[in-house]
Amino acid sequence: MLSPISCVSRVVVLLAAVLVTTSITMSGEWGEEGVTYGQLGKDVTLTCAGISPSAIVEWRWDGAAELPEGSRLQQGQLLLPQAELPSEGTYSCHDAASGLLLGSAILRLGRLPGVPSVSCRASNYENFSCFWAPGVETFLPTRYITTYRKKLLTEDERQRSQPSDVGLCVQNPARPHACTVSKAQFWSSYRMNVTEVNPLGSTFRLLDITVQAIIKPDPPEGLRVEPVPSAPRRLRVSWEYPSTWPKEPHFQLKFRLQYRPFIYSSWSVMETGNMSELITDAFMGLGHVVQVSAKDFLDAGSWSEWSAEAWGMPATDNIPCLSSGPTVAPSEAAPGAMEPESPAEKPSLAPDNEPVGQSDPTEKVAVLVSLGVFAFFVLAVILVFGFLMWIRLKKHGKEATKHHDLLAAAIHMKTLPRGLCKLWTFPKWCCQAESFCC
Repeated sequence: MLSPISCVSRVVVLLAAVLVTTSITMSGEWGEEGVTYGQLGKDVTLTCAGISPSAIVEWRWDGAAELPEGSRLQQGQLLLPQAELPSEGTYSCHDAASGLLLGSAILRLGRLPGVPSVSCRASNYENFSCFWAPGVETFLPTRYITTYRKKLLTEDERQRSQPSDVGLCVQNPARPHACTVSKAQFWSSYRMNVTEVNPLGSTFRLLDITVQAIIKPDPPEGLRVEPVPSAPRRLRVSWEYPSTWPKEPHFQLKFRLQYRPFIYSSWSVMETGNMSELITDAFMGLGHVVQVSAKDFLDAGSWSEWSAEAWGMPATDNIPCLSSGPTVAPSEAAPGAMEPESPAEKPSLAPDNEPVGQSDPTEKVAVLVSLGVFAFFVLAVILVFGFLMWIRLKKHGKEATKHHDLLAAAIHMKTLPRGLCKLWTFPKWCCQAESFCC
């Protein structure tokens, strides 16, 4: 018969073989057989499975009898207080008498997952992608569960909800920490759920997004910079839509162009709805760097990143001192040759008004319209001035006629015969003022 002490020892060993502390997680589901996970900074307890109740156990660390500092044995278990990364390794338990191996485990230490940071972006109006970064470095294998739910704002929408309103944000192994939702609705809102899981636990982040607000196209492609013949201050720039943006009439892009001479750091910027643009204030004889970015035509979302740089130099066929020299890329040019000799050589910001061999038809029409408007205003001023002069002359003519009639009447009265004067009686003041008839 077994003594009571022996029975107690058997029970203790059995419990030690099956119990695991809260800081330990076995990892068969993580594809690492025989690995035990523990939390950094917490007490870790290792158990030797399959030992007999009466066996005396000794532990070894990476094959050596020396164990991490502070470790101790408790009834066949090995306790590692406040374990840190240097305590990782392979631990094995052996029968103290025979040295027979009884069991082993690989210890890996790490942290609980932190709340991941998540952002989303739509490179077109049909799909959007979400990206995340772990909140903390866990030192442990990690998985992410990414799902979405279309937000239903009214009770009617909830009743009409479809299975497609909830789904997985598909992860691509080639793009870690990213997932994509296909066939999204441009004006809809979504709630994204990114859950980070490791052998010690899990955390999650919820993010509400509207596809319209996260539109950010990819940069335009096929950027080209070409000189304009006989125009030493002009460059023609053209580009194409990004291949990820479908060309639909109701979802178009606008563009922003920036350019500068190689030797300067400040950019000139212009905005356009076209897929080509004419630079009219290029610096004669110098190469220019050009980039372009894109944005939804109705200002939804944000501007794309700048495209890869392209460069070009204005035509030099009518500049004798420059036409014979070879075109040099910025990396090939000598540093001294790229420095301007004086401030007078800085590029002018005013448009180039020099004549070009092949004029732009739009410029001709603009000049003709301007001349017509100017001629109309000049003619109108002349007509108004002539009308005012005519009115003034007419008024003076009437006043001159009136004075002439009064003068004639006065002369006529002065030359009246005296015989007629006797027939009339004039007042005394008249006789004093005039000699006739008095």
